Amino acid sequence: MFLYDVTSTYLEGERNAFGDWGYNRDGKKGKKQVVLGLLCDEEGEPLSTEVFRGNTRDAATFASQINKAAERFGCQRVTFVGDRGMIKSGQIADLAKVGFHFVTALTKPQIEKLLKQGVLQMDLFDQPLCEVQDGSARYVLRRNPERAAEMAASRASKRARIQELVEDRNTYLREHPRARVATAERKVRARIKTLRIDKWLSVQAQDRTLQVTADDQVLQDVSRLDGCYVLTTDLRPDQADKNLIHERYQDLAEVEQGFRTEKTVHLELRPVHVRLADSTRAHVLVVMLAYMIRRQLAHAWASLDLTVEEGLKRLNNLSSVEVTVPGGQTCLQIPEPQESSAALLKALDITLPTVLPHRDIRVVTRKKLVESRRKP
Repeated sequence: MFLYDVTSTYLEGERNAFGDWGYNRDGKKGKKQVVLGLLCDEEGEPLSTEVFRGNTRDAATFASQINKAAERFGCQRVTFVGDRGMIKSGQIADLAKVGFHFVTALTKPQIEKLLKQGVLQMDLFDQPLCEVQDGSARYVLRRNPERAAEMAASRASKRARIQELVEDRNTYLREHPRARVATAERKVRARIKTLRIDKWLSVQAQDRTLQVTADDQVLQDVSRLDGCYVLTTDLRPDQADKNLIHERYQDLAEVEQGFRTEKTVHLELRPVHVRLADSTRAHVLVVMLAYMIRRQLAHAWASLDLTVEEGLKRLNNLSSVEVTVPGGQTCLQIPEPQESSAALLKALDITLPTVLPHRDIRVVTRKKLVESRRKP
């Protein structure tokens, strides 16, 4: 069982071998990016990472993962778990060619089509977890009440913002008799469209006053699938029951957590400063390896009620003492760690040596580029 997802990260500079313009998940305008794929096992443990050009679509990165599992890893019985934007009909066909299976989710239009065809019914979403078999296709249904509440709250918030804008425009129209009502109305309609609530919310002008109107019937139709999702797979029930299918799809959150940790914590994946293809791959690989270490630290220190950052900060007090012995020989003596540090090391099953040989080596992790490297 493989979990797979992609993200992007922005670049500093213009000449990275993979750099290109694309959908920037970092919200960084004016920056080229690279696309990164992360392949994990079902526990979320990273297995492989790959770098793609910054304009690569999510689904276009999937074929290389199939080849990787089949040829490089030599796997024979494989199930890929990916989100609805990753595993589509083309990817399903590619998986079938090598005898692999899939678990993914349907898009909202696909769910609505199945509802119209009578394959699914709305009352099935009221069950904790429901499964429907339609020929060779299996569907696992669920409604997430928390997600439904979030979506309802989001619509209410957007409506309140439009109402606030309308009140502001009405005040302006009252104070400026020569102001054009059509201009104010056009601005409100543009904002409604930007917020993507124009299907059920509209604005009309009566005399010199703007009024907001909601179509409750359309709103009910738009919101009926709030929190609803449908998973689909070609695995047989004897290979994986509905609970396993649902659990494995939820495990995609582990990949998303990996991306968040690599990009937003202290692992410094972004921004990417290097230019060459090999250097970019090496940078991403080192960050992935650091994330694997971080996962092990988090697992070992979970019982100590500490974050990884807090644990590493406590270990900062580890030190060595340079000892000179007769004859000019030197060594490094390791003092007994403090109680808090000792607990962290014990959780990792690490025993510090009492003495280390002294080698006069200084490691500098950041140094200025030579002048020749700075030239474009």
